[in-house]
Amino acid sequence: MNPESDFLQYIRYEKRLSQHTLTAYASDLEQFDAFLKAECAISQPELADFRHLRSWIVSLVESGLDKSSVNRKIATLRALYGFLLRRKVIDSDPTVKIQALKASKKLPQYVEEKPMEMLLSDTEFPDTFEGLRDKLVLELLYGTGIRLSELIGLKTVDVNLYNKTITVLGKRNKHRIIPLTQPLFELIQQYMTLKEQEFKGQADQAVLLVGDKGVAAYPVLIQRIVKRHLSLVTTLEKKSPHVLRHSFATHLLNRGADLNAIKDLLGHSSLAATQIYTHTSLEQLKKTYDQAHPKAKK
Repeated sequence: MNPESDFLQYIRYEKRLSQHTLTAYASDLEQFDAFLKAECAISQPELADFRHLRSWIVSLVESGLDKSSVNRKIATLRALYGFLLRRKVIDSDPTVKIQALKASKKLPQYVEEKPMEMLLSDTEFPDTFEGLRDKLVLELLYGTGIRLSELIGLKTVDVNLYNKTITVLGKRNKHRIIPLTQPLFELIQQYMTLKEQEFKGQADQAVLLVGDKGVAAYPVLIQRIVKRHLSLVTTLEKKSPHVLRHSFATHLLNRGADLNAIKDLLGHSSLAATQIYTHTSLEQLKKTYDQAHPKAKK
């Protein structure tokens, strides 16, 4: 029996976590195993106790790893030992006394409205399949706020041509329906028609987005598309699909959208996760005040 292998199989097939999360968990456990063997002479994680876990966490902090990354590794340990406890591989959970590090919340980075308008309205995309697909990638991410994994997972049947909506499979296998603007809806129709013409029915018909050879789009392709185009309009350090998700939520909130509605559109399980955008909105309000009010500090 290999407890870690069983655990990874469990979260993959029973919990049905995303491939990204699976990769992160596997990497964390590999690092933890290496530490136990090198520093504690322990060959199996079920033999470790609270002191060994704490030593690993201390070593991570001393190495300069940021607090949010350390907390993610703590979450991995909690998931692993919770699994081992339920399977009765261990008698007690060594993570009970482990506390997450207090990390200051970073405000989400987003692109201002004017640069986004310039990118999507003024940029001339090549009159090719790749050009239309790249534009659709940007419009879908910014126009719906979906995650990278959700974008790649979109199936052709998820597009409802009658109601002008898309059905998105989010975290924890939860579906949500997101409305499409008329221009975005028409762009999807145009893309689907060109996709059929470009590949003459040989492209992957199940998925909506495909690469240059007609196979399903993959994360690195989408990341490259987003980074290349955002570099034209912003100097933000991060130029990722998630920045477009943040931009979607922030712009909605700045224009008076209800926070609960934004929560549902983003697929958040609780309002707490959505409330971070209120801080971003407040920062924008302060900036406007400082620029416009005659009594603001010079």
